[in-house]
Amino acid sequence: MTSLIRLYATRTAIVLESEGRFVNAPAAFTLDSLFRSADPGATAMAAVANGSVVDRTAINTLSAPIGQQEIWAAGVTYLRSKAARMEESKDVGGGTFYDRVYDADRPELFFKSTPHRTVGPGGLVRIRRDSKWNVPEPELTLAVNAQGKIFGFTLGNDMSSRDIEGENPLYLPQAKVYDGSAAIGPCIVITPDLPSAERSIEIQIKRENAVVFAGETTIGRIKRPLPSLVEWLFRDQSFPFGCFLMTGTGIVPPDSFTLRAGDEILISLQPVGTLSNIVAAS
Repeated sequence: MTSLIRLYATRTAIVLESEGRFVNAPAAFTLDSLFRSADPGATAMAAVANGSVVDRTAINTLSAPIGQQEIWAAGVTYLRSKAARMEESKDVGGGTFYDRVYDADRPELFFKSTPHRTVGPGGLVRIRRDSKWNVPEPELTLAVNAQGKIFGFTLGNDMSSRDIEGENPLYLPQAKVYDGSAAIGPCIVITPDLPSAERSIEIQIKRENAVVFAGETTIGRIKRPLPSLVEWLFRDQSFPFGCFLMTGTGIVPPDSFTLRAGDEILISLQPVGTLSNIVAAS
């Protein structure tokens, strides 16, 4: 991977890290201006050069690194995800839908979150009050500018109500889109290079300080080329402030598992780091 810049959003500033050096970005540099730039990498490099040096403690308290971007998601991109979706919906005739979309040219793409529904590092993700079977979905999440160019990536947690989705595939928006249903962070890695196929994405779920689920997969198990997912997303759609695209999950807890209030979810991918969230009380 070539040189990269990490972008952290705090309550008071955007902090950029390059080669171990931290700077507060100039006031004119915003997340929206970055995503609207035709060359986000060059824009970020200029902000690093013109920023004011700060200590690493500047990133002790983080917010979600999002401006006016929408978050979208791709589904059934891993074989493990296809199997889980087919199993949860087999009793209502929905299983074949997921089998077909896994092999189809057109991917499953769906709207996931707006900025105000999105949670940052250390924030509270939610499970629906009308759901009894809820899981996190750890996902490589692409940062895409207004012109449809992938310029970096972060981590995403696509919180999902499996019983609602399994009851009827048409209930997917209710299973996926609600307040606190998405988390991203801890930073955006700005780089022309996507993670290699061998790169691992990992998850741990802790309950009362004990690990109750852990899993990992590799980016190379995503069936579809990542640029093709973005190309499909941008067909007949415009994103004036750019967007994020979650790329699907290859880690699904066993059917006997469901999240509880107070659980801690830790999702890791290098060089992003670890996205940590707590499940809120309903």
